[in-house]
Amino acid sequence: MAKQHEKKISQNEKQLRAGYDIVTSNDIFGLFAYRRVGICGKEKLGKKTAACSYADGEVLINKDFALSPRQWAYAIAHCLLHNCFGHYDLDKVPGYMVEDFNGEKTKKASFDPKLWNIACDIYVDKFLHDIKFGDPVGPDPVGRIPQGIMTDEVKIYEYLIREGWDEDNHIYGVGAPDVMDMVGLDKPIEYKADKWGYQERNEFAADFAVTISCAVRGAVSKVSGQEDNNNRYSVGKRAAEWFINCFPLLGALAASFKIIEDINICHENDIRVAAVNAWDGEIYINTSAHLSEEEWKFVLAHEFLHAALMHHQRCEGRDHYLWNIATDYVINGWLFEMNVGSMPADVLYDEKLKNKSAEEIYDLILSDMRTYMKLNTFRGNGKGDILGKTRISGSSRGVSLDDFYRNALAQGLEYEEMRRGRGFIPAGLVEEIRALAVPPIPWDVRLAEWFNAHIRPLEKHRSYAHPSRRQSCTPDIPRARYVVTDSDDASRTFGVIIDTSGSMDPKEIGKALGAVASYAAAREVPAARVVFCDANAYDAGYMTVDEIAGRVNVIGRGGTKLQPAVNLLQNAKDFPKDGPILIITDGWIEEHLDIKRTHAYILPSGCRLPFKARGDVFYM
Repeated sequence: MAKQHEKKISQNEKQLRAGYDIVTSNDIFGLFAYRRVGICGKEKLGKKTAACSYADGEVLINKDFALSPRQWAYAIAHCLLHNCFGHYDLDKVPGYMVEDFNGEKTKKASFDPKLWNIACDIYVDKFLHDIKFGDPVGPDPVGRIPQGIMTDEVKIYEYLIREGWDEDNHIYGVGAPDVMDMVGLDKPIEYKADKWGYQERNEFAADFAVTISCAVRGAVSKVSGQEDNNNRYSVGKRAAEWFINCFPLLGALAASFKIIEDINICHENDIRVAAVNAWDGEIYINTSAHLSEEEWKFVLAHEFLHAALMHHQRCEGRDHYLWNIATDYVINGWLFEMNVGSMPADVLYDEKLKNKSAEEIYDLILSDMRTYMKLNTFRGNGKGDILGKTRISGSSRGVSLDDFYRNALAQGLEYEEMRRGRGFIPAGLVEEIRALAVPPIPWDVRLAEWFNAHIRPLEKHRSYAHPSRRQSCTPDIPRARYVVTDSDDASRTFGVIIDTSGSMDPKEIGKALGAVASYAAAREVPAARVVFCDANAYDAGYMTVDEIAGRVNVIGRGGTKLQPAVNLLQNAKDFPKDGPILIITDGWIEEHLDIKRTHAYILPSGCRLPFKARGDVFYM
C-alpha cells in the first residue's frame, strides 16, 4: 500500500510556530497569545508585513514572511502590546476636550493616525528592549530617539511633529516601511456604561496589569527560593485568611473553599468579579477587577453565604437569574449591616428591602422584571454568580458538602455568639442559619401526613358477635374480638391525575406513583381512580394498589392541559363528592386550574406551578 503524502510545512512556518511557542510560554504574553493570534498569508498582509494589530484585539501574522523564531516572538508581542497599552482608546490618543450645554466634558480625537502609529511603535519597541524579549524586526529606536520622551506615547507623537517626521516612514514596528501595523485608528474606542449599567473598560489593559504583577511576583519568589508559596500571598488567599483568623461566622467556610484566581477560567465563564460553584466547593475571582483588599473581603463573604444558605438548591423552579438578584439584595444588606469589608461600587443594595427574605424580594421583582433583568451580579454580563451543577449527578460529595456548609455556618454562629455575644449578627441571617440547621421534612413523609388527614382510616371495635367468642383455653369465659367497622369503600378512595405530556420524565411518574401506592396500601385503600391527561383526559377507571404499584400503561405523551381531567373527576357519578385529588405534574400546564375538591400537587424537584396553589405542593 502506498504511503500517504504528509502535508509539508514550509521553513518559514516552522520558524513562525517556534516563535509562537516562545510567546505562549511567556508569563506576560501567554494569556493573550492563546486567545487573539491568527495566522494568514501574503494575500491578507502582503509580502512586506510580518504582523498586524487590530482594534478588536486580533493579531494576524504572515506565514509567508521570513523571520527567525525570536523575531517572530518579538513581532507577535509587539502587536499584542498595542491593545494592552490602550493605543486604540479615545482616552489615550491625542485630542482635546469639549463642553456641552450641560457642562459635561467629553474628549474629541484629533491626531494623524500614521504618526500616532509610529509613536506607539517606538513606545512598544522601547518596552520590549527593556524586558529583553525577542529580537527586533527592524531598527531599534533606543539610542536614536531621545531617552527622556520615550516614557509616554503622546510625548513621542509631539516629538515626531516637531521634527517633521515623514508619516510614511515606518522604519520601526513590524509592518512594511510604508504600511501601518495598526488597523482601526480611524475610530478610537470609547468606553461607556453598557446596558447592564457596568462601566466598560479596556479588558486587555486590565488583564495586562495583572499578568505583569503576577510575573514580577513569580520572578521575585523564584529568586528568593519561595516559588512554591507564590500563591499564598494572592489577594484571594489573604482575604480568606482574614475570615479564618478574625471572623468565626464564616471561618470554617473560608477554610473549606478553594479560591481560584485564574484569569483564563474567568474569561471562559464571563466572570467579571467573582462567582461560586457550591457543588464543587470553589470560588472564582477575577483579580483584574482591581478591587481593594477590603472590597475582596466583602465579595468573598458574599459568595460564602450563597453556598452556606443553599441558594443553589432553593431556586425550586424560579427564574435562576432573578432568584440570584433577590438573594444578592439580602446578602449585601446583611454584610453592610455587619460592616464586613468594604462594599464595592454598583453592588445590589437597597435600604427599602431590609428585613425581607429572598422569597419576598423575588415576588417583588416579578412585578417589574424588565428593570431587575438589567441589574448585574458580581459575575456581570447579565449572568448569575451562582454557578450551575457541573459535577456528575448522583455523586455523594455534593450531599456531604451541603451538610458541611450547613454545619459550618451553624457552628460559626455559635462560636461568634460565645466570643462577642448576641446582637452583632442581623436577625434575618440568624433566622436563616437556624432554619437551615433543622433539616426539612422529606416530601414522602409530608405526603403520608396528607393521606392521614384526608383518607379516613378503618376503625376497629370490640365485638362479642360470632364466629366463636370462646377460647379453647377458657371455654367458659366469653372474650371479645376486634372487628373492622362496616364502611362504604366507595368513600375511602381518592383520584390521581397523571400529567403524561412529553415534558414529563417517566422516572418521575414512577417515583410519584410508587409513593402513592405505598401510602394507599398503608391506609388500606381498596382502589384509586386514575386519569391520564396530556391535551385530553384518558380515564383508566379504578385501579387497585397492586395495579398502581405494578406496570402502569401510561397513555398520552402529547401536549399539556389538565383541566379536562379535573372536570372528568369532579363530574364523575361514581367518584365521591368529597374525594381528594392528587395531581402529578412537572408544572408546564395552563396558568389556571378550576378545582373545587381538596387537592394536592406532586412536582419534581426544581419545578414550579405557573400559579399560586391552594392545595399542598410536594416536591420530590
